[in-house]
Amino acid sequence: MLRLASVIALLAITAQQPRTPDWTTVEAETLRHFQALMRFDTSDPPGREREAVDYLKKVLEAEGIPTQEFTLESHRPNLVARLKGNGTKRPLLLMAHTDTVNVYPERWTFPPFSATIDGGYVYGRGAVDDKDNVATSLMVMLLLKRLNVPLDRDVIFLAEAGEEGSTRIGIQYMVDQHLSSIDAEYCLAEGGNVTRMGSVAKFAQVQTLEKRPYAIELVARGPAGHGSIPLETSAVTRLAQAVAAVTKWQPEIRLNETTSAFFKRLAEISEPAAAERYRAVADPAKAAAADEYFRRFEPRMAAMLRTTVAPNIVAGGNRINVIPSEAIATLDTRLLPDEDINKFVEQVRAVVNDPAVEVRLGTRDTRPGGVEARIDSEVFKAIESATRVHYNAPTLPSMSTGATDMAYLRAKGIQCYGIGPALDIEDGPKGFGAHSDQERILISELHRFMRMYWDVVTAVAGPQSAVR
Repeated sequence: MLRLASVIALLAITAQQPRTPDWTTVEAETLRHFQALMRFDTSDPPGREREAVDYLKKVLEAEGIPTQEFTLESHRPNLVARLKGNGTKRPLLLMAHTDTVNVYPERWTFPPFSATIDGGYVYGRGAVDDKDNVATSLMVMLLLKRLNVPLDRDVIFLAEAGEEGSTRIGIQYMVDQHLSSIDAEYCLAEGGNVTRMGSVAKFAQVQTLEKRPYAIELVARGPAGHGSIPLETSAVTRLAQAVAAVTKWQPEIRLNETTSAFFKRLAEISEPAAAERYRAVADPAKAAAADEYFRRFEPRMAAMLRTTVAPNIVAGGNRINVIPSEAIATLDTRLLPDEDINKFVEQVRAVVNDPAVEVRLGTRDTRPGGVEARIDSEVFKAIESATRVHYNAPTLPSMSTGATDMAYLRAKGIQCYGIGPALDIEDGPKGFGAHSDQERILISELHRFMRMYWDVVTAVAGPQSAVR
C-alpha cells in the first residue's frame, strides 16, 4: 500500500514537470518562423503589420491556441493569444512588436526583407528589433501548448503594432481600450540583451526601468537684416549661445535602485581601473571625475547618470544674404523616471538666461512614467538563473536611455523586464545593430535565446515544482 502511494505521488510530481522540447526540431522551426516574419515589410511608417499578424494568427490557431485582434486601423492590427493557467497566480505577458523602422535598400548588402543567411547570420530589417522576440514568443506559446505544460498563470502573447513611432495604434490603444486582455503581474519584452566580447558572453542587461523622452525647444528671436551687416543680437547668434550653454551644462547625477545595482554589479566583473570608476558614481567625492571620463569615452554610462539633452535639430534662415528673425533648436530630452518635466524646463531656462530665447516644451511621442521593476522578484531571479545556465554570465539590471512600450505597462503597475539575445559588442559600431543598414543576428544566438526564454517562462508560469 505504501509502495502504491509512493508511485502515485511520484507520478503526480512527474506530471507537473514540463517535458523537455526536442531542441533540434525546435531550432529548425524557430528559424523558419523567424525568416518568414522578417520577409514581411512591416516598415513604420507607413505600417504594414497586417501580413505578419495574419501569419502569426494562422500558426497559433492551427495549434489550437485562440487569438483576438484589436485594431484601431484595419491594416495595423494587434494580436493577442492566451494560454489558460489554473489561476493560482496572475498572468505573464510576452510582448513583441511586429513593425520595424524604415530602410534604404540601396545601402544594404543583402535585400533588407530577404532574411538572407550568410556566415551563420540572418541579415534583414527586424533581426534584432524586434522579430527575434516575436519569433521566440511565438515558439514559447507553441511549445507550452504542444507539451501540455501545466500553468499556474495564464500566459499571454501580445504581438503589437506601432512601436517604432505609432504607439497610438499599438500599446496606447491596448492599454487605454483593452487593458483587461493583456493585464498581467509580469511582462517580458525587448529592451535588454547579453553582451558578447570576443565571442564570449560577459553579462546580461535586463531593462527594469527607462527614461522618458521629451522635446524642449529653444526659440531665439532678433532683428532681421542684410547678411552683409552682421548683428551680435541676431537670432542665430543668440541660439548658438543658448545651445552652447545647454550643451556645456550637466544636470545633477542621481542614481536609483536600478542604476545603483547596475554600476555595482558591473564593477564586480570589470578590470580594476574600470571597476574603480563604476564604483565612484556612488561616491559624491569621486562621481564628477568618473562622469567626466564617461562623457568622453563611455557616453552611454554618462547618460545613465542624469537627465540628458542633445541639440539634434537646428533650423533658421532660408537665404545666405538674409539675417533671419527667428531660429529654433530642438533638444532631445531624456528624463530620469522621477524627474518633473516642468521643473526641468525651468532649469534649462535658467541655464540659457537670455530673455530673447524662449524655452518651451515641444511636441513628440513621449512615454508615461512608472515604477521600476523589482530585482528581487521571481522573474528577475528566473532570468538570473537562466542566464547562468545558458550564458555562464552575471545579470545586470539596467535603465534604458531610450524608450520602449513597456513604459505604458509599468504605468499600470505591471512589472516589466526587457531581455534579448546575445550581441557582439562591436556589432553596433560596425553597423550591424538595430536600426542599422546591415542588421543581423547570429543564428546560434537566436537559438540560445530561445532556450533561455523557455526556461524563464516555464519557471515563472509553471507550477512550483517546475521552478529550476
